[in-house]
Amino acid sequence: MIRTRFSPSPTGLLHLGNVRTALFSALFAAHHQGHFVLRIEDTDAARSEEKYSHQLQHDLQWLGLAWQEGPDVGGPHAPYYQSERHAIYDKYYRKLEEQGLAYPCFCTDQELALNRKLQLARGRPPRYPGTCRQLSAEDIAERIAAGKKPALRFHVPVKKSIEFVDLVKGTQRFNSDDIGDFIIRRAEGTASFMFCNAIDDALMGITHVLRGDDHLANTPRQLMILQALNLHVPQYGHLALITGEDGSSLSKRHGSFSLHDLRERGFLHLAVLNYLARLGHACEEQCLLHFPELAAHFHIEKLSRSSARFDQNQLLHWQKEAVMALDATALWKWLGDDIKQMIPASLTDLFVQVIRPNIYFPIEAKNWVNILFSDKLSFDEEQMVILKEAGEPFFVALKNAMAQHGTDLQCILAELKTTLNVSGKKLFMPVRVALTAQQHGPELAHIVTLIGQERMQQRFEDALQVVRKNAC
Repeated sequence: MIRTRFSPSPTGLLHLGNVRTALFSALFAAHHQGHFVLRIEDTDAARSEEKYSHQLQHDLQWLGLAWQEGPDVGGPHAPYYQSERHAIYDKYYRKLEEQGLAYPCFCTDQELALNRKLQLARGRPPRYPGTCRQLSAEDIAERIAAGKKPALRFHVPVKKSIEFVDLVKGTQRFNSDDIGDFIIRRAEGTASFMFCNAIDDALMGITHVLRGDDHLANTPRQLMILQALNLHVPQYGHLALITGEDGSSLSKRHGSFSLHDLRERGFLHLAVLNYLARLGHACEEQCLLHFPELAAHFHIEKLSRSSARFDQNQLLHWQKEAVMALDATALWKWLGDDIKQMIPASLTDLFVQVIRPNIYFPIEAKNWVNILFSDKLSFDEEQMVILKEAGEPFFVALKNAMAQHGTDLQCILAELKTTLNVSGKKLFMPVRVALTAQQHGPELAHIVTLIGQERMQQRFEDALQVVRKNAC
């Protein structure tokens, strides 16, 4: 059975890069009727916070991802919080030490920094020089008796080629001599990411690991750990990172890209789901799809090796598709009850019909409520220019036409066209601005129906007074 996982650290809100990794892992498992596992990697006690652990689970559930094993679900490989798995890691530390494949390291941060500086100055890649590798049992005991707390390093074999076939990037080769002995347990006793991540993947039977290509250099290290312990080795696939529209790594300076923030801004989960499913993955279906349909069309061989560029317009495209797909109940829930209460009950259905194609977010619907049902409009500088260019005769003729034709906008515009010899934008735009103080929006005929005859008449009168006032 295919088994994938997502293993976030609860040190902050989930950003889109991590969310896409989770989504691709869940889609791949679902495509093969496999299991998707959620594991919380909270061994870094100084940075991990319980609130983020709860938040990331809430965010993933909002997106529509369900894990078959993990927190609040359980499973045969519990616990799913790494902070509760230290006894498991200790068992494998002892195995490596017994085999002579791990050793205590007493080097301080200052000593390591100095070594790195010297190696760089000599034009060499910085790696651990093996200072503590040859310490005798007596040397180790003496240092521990003196109160020194050692880290534990994995003894990397010399002149060994580490090869694997990456699910995205193809064949990868590394030389062990370029890696150097690395820490698998910190001096304070907690497991390093390198170690516990690999051990848990093996023990939880993870068959396929999808993660960002910033982890590519970790893979040979983890392969050596698993092979030394004779543990199951998953297949790895490293996803090209997401960049901003300027081509640089996606960061806060490009905007707010946590899943939590997108939800708070009013993005629908189906919009984010459909956008991310195509960000670096070629999906042949271009219509709005739900998770099971996206899983059916997910193919790991269609993952791009090139970085995926974030495109705000594409995200908004899927947002519009998702808004149009909402049923009436879901739409009102998304818009909020306060908006519904601001609209005359007899006009709610028409309001939804008219406004839905013109909004991306609830705040825009609220703006339209204020525009359509308030008593007074305010015009910005650009709209004032439009009204003044139309001039007093235009609005006098508009009022006269309305007195004759009521709210029959088609007849009103036809009369204006004849009497004033205007057409196109010069005919429609002043009317739109006078009625809505907007230059774009729903069809004028629908607007007229929503605002009603009395408000329509008042708005034409207000526009006339604005023109007269500014003509003085």
